[in-house]
Amino acid sequence: AKTMGLPVKKLICASNANNVLTDFIETGVYDRNRPFYTTASPSMDILISSNLERLLYSLSQSDETVRGYMAALSAEGKYTVSQEIRQAVTDSFAAGWCDDRRTGSELADLFSRKGYLMDTHTAVAWSVLKDYRAETGDETPTVVVSTASPFKFCSSVLEAMGETQLRSGTAIIDQLAQTTGIQAPKPLSSLAGKKVRFEACVEKTAMPSVVRELLR
Repeated sequence: AKTMGLPVKKLICASNANNVLTDFIETGVYDRNRPFYTTASPSMDILISSNLERLLYSLSQSDETVRGYMAALSAEGKYTVSQEIRQAVTDSFAAGWCDDRRTGSELADLFSRKGYLMDTHTAVAWSVLKDYRAETGDETPTVVVSTASPFKFCSSVLEAMGETQLRSGTAIIDQLAQTTGIQAPKPLSSLAGKKVRFEACVEKTAMPSVVRELLR
């Protein structure tokens, strides 16, 4: 949209403790050789970003260049982009990250002040935006892209708000609704009382055989 003319000043990339993209945008080096953290914002728990490959092609317009970076990532776990691509990235992108403690505190703070309940991923983005504004003084009106309901992450949201006794199963959805006064989305609230259909736990090594069995 920006290349088509939408007046976007900066695209801000927000990460949790798995901050491989933040480091890449700031340094031009993509390095997945680092610890992996399980966080309260699990959709951001990555060490390899599939979207970044498309961005690199958009900036370089070269299949050969991107193949080289991906081959290095596969073989060595890291690659360094050219100075031209690095400059193109920093021209359009800013980046930052925050840990689970900050995620929870920002989530609780915004709800207490504005009555707006974020999910954990949105709270990461909100935290990074606040840091960006504090660092740069840039007060450009900004859209925080939110992709999930807080009711998908009830335990993390409730814990951020100081709740220590959490209900089990689908009852936790009603607990979050009662605690916040916000109605849960109907597809989630309607789960109450329904029979559990899947209880099996499959180890990673057994997944191929399970898939083959399901396809029979």
